[in-house]
Amino acid sequence: MKETREAGRRRRHVRVRKKIQGTTERGRLTVFRSHLHIYAQIVDDSAGKTVVSASSLKLDFKPAAGETRQIAQAKAVGAALAVRAKEKGILQVAFDRSGYRYHGRIAALAQGARDGGLKF
Repeated sequence: MKETREAGRRRRHVRVRKKIQGTTERGRLTVFRSHLHIYAQIVDDSAGKTVVSASSLKLDFKPAAGETRQIAQAKAVGAALAVRAKEKGILQVAFDRSGYRYHGRIAALAQGARDGGLKF
């Protein structure tokens, strides 16, 4: 039986989660991508809590020339997450791409977070 795309992503996500742990000093930046929106959060796995989160649901942005709406959305979410993380004193994160390829919206979110001052 052929594995679905979502089942493959979940399998990859479980494999990566075995290696990546978020701590109080260095949180785990995890990403979820839906068809229309993108969500990101920084998690402290030792306490089991989400420290900071951001999503494209509540952001106002305008795409730059030559950028698609979703890429601009992802970059804006990364920048907003970085600002909120710096307010909480988090400067370093471990990037958990949740089984998605590091490409397109995932890479744009990571670049936005880096531009906002987070270190991976």
